[in-house]
This record gives sequence, structure tokens and C-alpha cells, in this order.
Amino acid sequence: MNNYRFPSNFTWGAATASYQIEGAWNADGKGESIWDRFAHTPGKITNGDTGDVACDHYHRYLEDIALMRQLGLKAYRFSVSWPRVLPTGFGRVNPAGLDFYDRLTDALLAANLEPYITLHHWDYPQVLYDQGGWLNRENLPYFADYAAVLVKRLGDRIQKWTTFNEPGVIAWDGYVSGEHAPGVKNDRKMARQVTHNLLVAHGLAVQAIRGIDPALEVGIVLSQWGVDPASDDPADVAAAEHAWNSGETAFLHPIFCGHYHPEMVAALGSEMPEVKPGDMALISQKLDFLGINSYSRSVISAKQGRISPIPGSEYTEMGWEVCAPAFRRVLNRINQNYRVPPIYITENGAAYPDVVSPDGKIHDERRIDYLRQHFIQVRLAMQDGVDIRGYFVWSLLDNFEWGHGNTKRFGLIRVDYETLERKIKDSGEWYAKVIAKNQVGE
Repeated sequence: MNNYRFPSNFTWGAATASYQIEGAWNADGKGESIWDRFAHTPGKITNGDTGDVACDHYHRYLEDIALMRQLGLKAYRFSVSWPRVLPTGFGRVNPAGLDFYDRLTDALLAANLEPYITLHHWDYPQVLYDQGGWLNRENLPYFADYAAVLVKRLGDRIQKWTTFNEPGVIAWDGYVSGEHAPGVKNDRKMARQVTHNLLVAHGLAVQAIRGIDPALEVGIVLSQWGVDPASDDPADVAAAEHAWNSGETAFLHPIFCGHYHPEMVAALGSEMPEVKPGDMALISQKLDFLGINSYSRSVISAKQGRISPIPGSEYTEMGWEVCAPAFRRVLNRINQNYRVPPIYITENGAAYPDVVSPDGKIHDERRIDYLRQHFIQVRLAMQDGVDIRGYFVWSLLDNFEWGHGNTKRFGLIRVDYETLERKIKDSGEWYAKVIAKNQVGE
């Protein structure tokens, strides 16, 4: 059996997002987010679930940090609820909201856990959305102001700062599929303008953070799934390459090259967003790290387009194919195509229909196998020359899985949504052993 050992300074962690775990949706002066509004709209979320309570992490964060320590985590990646800190998105700060993240940060450090903070993981202030949201360029500087508020409060203790989590999902699922807040459907041109404006907001926030403390490390987290051809046929290979260049480069190319990929520009045609002078210089500022979220891949055929399902493949409960080697391939592609800073795997994990067995445990072997395969492929990518510094499993806890509500469980720790009791799954105990040994075996 091969054992894949990781560098001694490798960062093992787990990740969460504010709306998915915090609850306390209107407590202590918090403002309304677009996800509060969306989840409260009948028919939008499976079973009518909401994030009103979620895992109640807002009140139970000390219990959750104790569980992190039990797992032996080195770091914890969390996001901040923008309207908890700035109820209308700008102007008046809510002291109670800011105090929560202050207490959370201190408690993490006291437990010897390094905090990795994400400024925005989709819970956009409803007031700003009512004023045009991400389509209104006058709203973009408010994101930088919000970043500045947090850096001035927490920058003395938090070193790693992420602007956005998966901005492509904000644009695509929020404005094309409509599965996510704000629930706009089939407006591709709007989605492309939102994409560009998110990049501009990212650039403004990077400036704001560095303007306060140039020593802080700043990055962004992108969702980058592999794109593989259906066969070795040159037509399939060309189709897959075009799918990557015209789709998956939407954030990578502007950030690391200073312009949109020519194939993307050609493919967008009239959907090309408005780009103002100075935008690309703002967008393409040097970053200290890049976060990559990846769960699966797309398989492209010249004749059929995207193929799914793939015959003979295993799928998670999200309907995502399990194909760990694609993870290594996409990491190598990014590393070869761009001059990227050090990479962190900021999300990777799997949803399965976990059940509590008669012995009281959760025997989630499929999740363990999924994580094992992906850990190995990341170690192989590192051996290929990709500078990967850490790995954050999604997710620490079972949580509110957006449009799916409470029906999809990704956690290393099971949450009983009736009692809010936490229970470490077999995968959590397995991960603790991986961290302790700093290696994974086949």
C-alpha cells in the first residue's frame, strides 16, 4: 500500500459559510440578505427549509470549535455575513454583528486554529440588491468599505483574507438558472455584467485591504471543475478545449492575464459585459494565494456537448460524478496556463444520504473513499509541481445546502436539525487520523 505523505507545514482544515450554518437570521441587529428573502419565498427551497436557524452556529460556535479541536484541524475557513456587520450593506455598522466575528476569531486562536476569512459567500444585503445589486456600479465601492471595516477590526489577528467565494455561482445560479438568490432566470447578458462587476468589486476590496495593512495576504476562491473530452477524437478534444477557454476562464483570465480570453470574447458576442477604462488593471492586481473549489468535472463531446451521466461512473447525492483524477488534471492546467500564487484547496467534499446506524454511529464509507481519492490526487499534483499549501474539506457540519435546503449532507459532523445535536461521522474520525499522521494511504 502506498502512503502519500504531505509536507510538515501543510494546512489541514474544514470550511463553512455564514448563511449555511449561523442561523440567528434577524438577531442582534442583523439586516436582511437576499438569501433570507429568497428562502422565505414559497417554492424556492426544497421542503420550505430556510437558514433562519441552520446549525445555530451563531450561538453554538464554542461547541463547534471544540469539535474542530477534536478533529485536530489546523485551520478553519468561514465567511462573514455582510448584513450582520452592515445591515444595509453600507453606512452604519452593527456593533453586535462585528462583535460576533471578533469573539469567533479570538476563540479560534485560543484553540490554536488559524482563521481563514471570506468576505462574501453569497448572502448579499437585500437593501443593496433593491438599489440595483451587483449590476449597479455605484454599489461596488460598498464592498471595499465593508472589507475595510472588517480588516480594521480583525486584521491584527487574521492573516488570510478572501474577497469572494465562487463568484461565478453568484452570476450563473443567481441570474441564469435562477436556483440561487436573487432567483433571476435566463438573463445571460445580465449574468455576464454581474461577473465583470464582481471582478471589479474584488479589485476594489484588494486595494482596500492592502491600503490598511499591506502585510495581509489576500486571495479569491474560484470554482474550477475539470473539463475533459469524451474521447481522444480530435473533435472531442477541440470541443473540450473550447468549453474550457470560453467558459472556465471567466475569472482566471482577467485576474491572472489582465483581459478576457479571446475565445470567451468571441463566444459571448453581444453578451460581452461593459468594461470601463482601468477595470482590468484593478481586477488583475497581484494576489497572495488562490483558493480552488472543485467537486467533479464536465465531459464534453463535439456532437453531444456536455455528457451526463457518464456510463460506469459513481455519483454523489448532488448528482456529481466522482472522478478524482480530473482534480489533478485541472490543478495542473491552471498551474501551467497561469502564473498563479500558492493554491489552497478551499472546498472539496461529497454529499451522501448519511444515516445513524443502530450502534449510534454514521458509517459514511463512501465519503471517506471520496476524500481519500481526492487527497491522493492533490498530493500527486503537488509532486507534478503545483504549489498547494492546504486543504479545507467541505464541510465541517451538515448544513443548509442552498436550494436543496437540509436534504443534502456534506458534513464531517452530522447535525440533527430537530435537536441541533452534533455527532462526528466516521469520515470525521478518519480525517482526524489523516491530519495526525499527515498522510493518506490508498
